[in-house]
Amino acid sequence: MNWFTLSPDEWNAVALSVRVATVAMLASLPLGVAVALLLARCEFWGKSIVNGIVHLPLVMPPVVTGYLLLLMFGRRGPVGAFLADFGIVFSFRWTGAALACAVMGFPLMVRAIRLSIEAVDRRLEAAAATLGANTLWVFLTITLPLTLPGIVAGMILSFAKAMGEFGATITFVSNIPGETQTLPSAIYSFTQVPGGDAGALRLTAISIAISLAALIASEILARRVGRRIAA
Repeated sequence: MNWFTLSPDEWNAVALSVRVATVAMLASLPLGVAVALLLARCEFWGKSIVNGIVHLPLVMPPVVTGYLLLLMFGRRGPVGAFLADFGIVFSFRWTGAALACAVMGFPLMVRAIRLSIEAVDRRLEAAAATLGANTLWVFLTITLPLTLPGIVAGMILSFAKAMGEFGATITFVSNIPGETQTLPSAIYSFTQVPGGDAGALRLTAISIAISLAALIASEILARRVGRRIAA
């Protein structure tokens, strides 16, 4: 096989990584916006605790996060056993990889959106309210559009994080080719076998390219949205 040619298993790992990262990003977006709005605008007892829990995956070892997910969402876990009765299974499935990636990328998404919400001029919202707009309408027409740069940045940061997630994913859903073997897992597998350096380097280059493209796209889209809002 040509050094630059990907094998079918390598293509599967790339495609699965993109699929998992996309699902993780989109599934966590509504909750991410809600939590960011809560932390940015509401004062309540235990806010620091909630903020700490949201950002906990950033400071905990990813393996710990994956193990906790396995305890909760595994077939014998309290949540996993309940969902299994309805045919919803996360452990050792690609959906479990998406769940693990969503949890790991959630703090980055929330932080980006929260900072964007806090930067919104509250006087604009107050002016809309004085004109008779209710709270929901103010949020949809004033707050949400002004927050779009942060939302875009949060989405792509979450996507990039999901593309590189390894510890939580392999602990929760293992490393099953064609089912849960994402790019980082495939790279790890190549490093464990003789002669796997070429495959590991190919996938490493692809992983770097996708992550870099995501970060550049985040910057470009955030700037474009910001210019449109300013205009």
